[in-house]
Amino acid sequence: MKTLIATALIIASSTSYAHDSSFSSESCNVDLNGGVNISAKEITFSKNKSPLYTIVNNDTLIVNGEEIDLTSSQQSLLTEYSTSIRNVVPEVKSIALDAIDLAIDGVNLAFNELLGEGNNVSADLTTQLTTIRTEVDSEFDGSRDFYIDEDGFAGDDFFGEDFEQRIETAVESTIQNSIGSLMIAVGQEMLFSGGNMDAFETRMENFGQQIEHEMESRGEGLEKRGEALCQSVIMIDEMEEQLKDEIDEIAGFNFITASHKNSHNEI
Repeated sequence: MKTLIATALIIASSTSYAHDSSFSSESCNVDLNGGVNISAKEITFSKNKSPLYTIVNNDTLIVNGEEIDLTSSQQSLLTEYSTSIRNVVPEVKSIALDAIDLAIDGVNLAFNELLGEGNNVSADLTTQLTTIRTEVDSEFDGSRDFYIDEDGFAGDDFFGEDFEQRIETAVESTIQNSIGSLMIAVGQEMLFSGGNMDAFETRMENFGQQIEHEMESRGEGLEKRGEALCQSVIMIDEMEEQLKDEIDEIAGFNFITASHKNSHNEI
């Protein structure tokens, strides 16, 4: 019983992908030193909500309201930089949605084993997690502007501690509200086991391990995608440094700092 609930909690609470002013995983750090707003035509970089420079149509640089003359080499680098930033957004969305789907599958596996298919615990928890999934899907809708700053996505710490807490609270409240059903199920399982508590606990432990194994196997794919995303952001950081070296007008700006956690040199 404890293993099943613990497994469900771990799976559900692990879907958060970023925290506070950084987009962070076990092996990747990305710190933002300002705000970035991405619209259909423009990417605007700001500090304390005040715009500093804008990239228009991936190839035009506007600083303090004035267009900056660029060489062909600078323009090519600017285009690569802008395009790379745009490409990150849908991958963040995809990873986040798949992580929540993994959480939904995990808790359903756990509670369906104990309470049977179609139980209220799984249904209630699936509804709450699906609501969160819908919010993530909407937040990263390609038809609307996308904004992130030091405080998180959309300026409200969308993937920060509050987001993770919402998932944990959903799981905990569902369990508390369904404790009666869970205790009845435990009693029934005990009867089926002939009152043998050790046999019951062993069966639950074994099933819990099966869930963990399956979820970890599926989670490895998400982890690899996260590592690839981390590398993409590190490359964006490198391009930003190149732009600063080549274009005097933005030399003093540093919006993205990215590194692998196992790296001794922060990029």
